[in-house]
Amino acid sequence: MDYFDELTSAMGLLAGHPQTLFVGQSVYYGGQRAHVSFRDVPMERRIEMPIAEDFTVGFCTGLALAGYVPLLFLPRWDFLLMAANQLVTHLDKISLMSEFRPKVIIRTAVGGRKPLDPGHQHIGDYSIAFRWMFKTVRVVDLKNAAQIVPAYRVALEAECSTILVEYMELYG
Repeated sequence: MDYFDELTSAMGLLAGHPQTLFVGQSVYYGGQRAHVSFRDVPMERRIEMPIAEDFTVGFCTGLALAGYVPLLFLPRWDFLLMAANQLVTHLDKISLMSEFRPKVIIRTAVGGRKPLDPGHQHIGDYSIAFRWMFKTVRVVDLKNAAQIVPAYRVALEAECSTILVEYMELYG
């Protein structure tokens, strides 16, 4: 299977877990290429969010504290930057300060420059910078199709949050 098919399979794998909810931008409504990869996710388990990334990460942290496993989809790393406060000072550190172990699976991507270059604010890759800032959240680069489903399986079974980084130029 190709890269995008594997992403779709991974979303189906997560949909098979009874506690997963799919939260973010373009999970319920179209408008972004990755939307199609949620086709095997029941609509009643999808929560479309406004463009309020900091709030959305905090919302997902709350869902995780309540026993859900949210899959948060923000289409680009550049958008996830807006949530650095919630990611670095809350989601990453809560398990160091308490007995709580929230697990949020975050799906984001490095924007592609083909077929149309979207500009500098949509092609950033901040994986290394966030790895340096995190103590408990894992960052996994998905550089080829064979990595995708196993990486999501590990994220689902892990006892910590994970950011899975896609590369839109590989979508096909």
